[in-house]
Amino acid sequence: MRKDDECRAFVKKVIMSRFFKIIMISTVTSNGFFMALWTSYEIRYRLFRLLELSEIFFVSICTSELSMKLYVDPINYWKNGYNVLDVIVMIIMLLPYTVRELMGRQFSYVHIADGMQSLRILKLISYSRGIRTLIIAVGQTVYTVASVLLLLFLLMYIFAILGFCLFGSADKGDHDNWGNLAAAFFTLFSLATVDGWTDLQKQLDNREFALSRAFTIIFILLASFIFLNMFVGVMIMHTEDSIKKFERELMLERQVTLMGEKQVILQRQQEEISRLMHIQENADCKSFSELVENFKKTLHHTDPMVLDDFGTSLPFIDIYFSTLDYQDTTVHKLQELYYEIAHVLGLMLEDLPQEKPQSLEKVEEK
Repeated sequence: MRKDDECRAFVKKVIMSRFFKIIMISTVTSNGFFMALWTSYEIRYRLFRLLELSEIFFVSICTSELSMKLYVDPINYWKNGYNVLDVIVMIIMLLPYTVRELMGRQFSYVHIADGMQSLRILKLISYSRGIRTLIIAVGQTVYTVASVLLLLFLLMYIFAILGFCLFGSADKGDHDNWGNLAAAFFTLFSLATVDGWTDLQKQLDNREFALSRAFTIIFILLASFIFLNMFVGVMIMHTEDSIKKFERELMLERQVTLMGEKQVILQRQQEEISRLMHIQENADCKSFSELVENFKKTLHHTDPMVLDDFGTSLPFIDIYFSTLDYQDTTVHKLQELYYEIAHVLGLMLEDLPQEKPQSLEKVEEK
């Protein structure tokens, strides 16, 4: 057990907070903007002090972030690939200063270390779930894409040797495009991407090669329309799968958050119901309806109605049974009242004088 568990929990809460992520994203984005300004010699000369301060600020923020994450969990930190990427970016950031201190400012390869500073924008990956989703999709396509690229390489190898034999002859051949295997591969790559293939074909037509057009059309159909489209299709399929998985994860997180809110509301309502039941037992002067009205006053207008868990909770069942008892008692008393009313009305009818029919009255008069 670490003695600084409370401090570590606080630092972890800070790192996982939305505000901290916004700060890091804003810092990396602003540094990328200043790096774009740094590429202009005129702006670099005018805003040299501002660019220098922004660089110091960016390095300080990234160093603090790395220190905080290592402080929270120094062992599991290295198990996350994005954390390792952040460490690599930190090493690249410190590389120019190290090279200048060790080799001097006139070191011939110091510009390479300066150019590698563009990789610091990769720190956005660890704070963007969308970018991570695309990276996962690319990672899932490695084996399939490797198979497609291997087939494309075999196809280019076959056509490169065939093109060298057909169009790279020593007498009238096209030595610039088909004179050796390397040149043939580069030419086939241009044909596969359909980049300037008409100029390449025109050079073959000028030398009057009979099979050049059939060779070009067949290779473009196989390489561009089949293999490259297959490559794009594989990428799209895995990207769609990753996006759907990402959407399912977001929906699951929303459901977990909603369930947490419902549990909080449910617990508060159950506590209020238990309190009302306790008040009802100790205070006979209050009616049940009055207690219910008091309970309604404790609810907020933003509280959703929790019906699935609330309807099966013990306090709700107790209240529901109490309500049914009140209803049964009320119905029983009403029935007794109706019986008494009917009995009284029957007695009143017996006391009233009975009227004789008119036919009997006429007979008595005669």
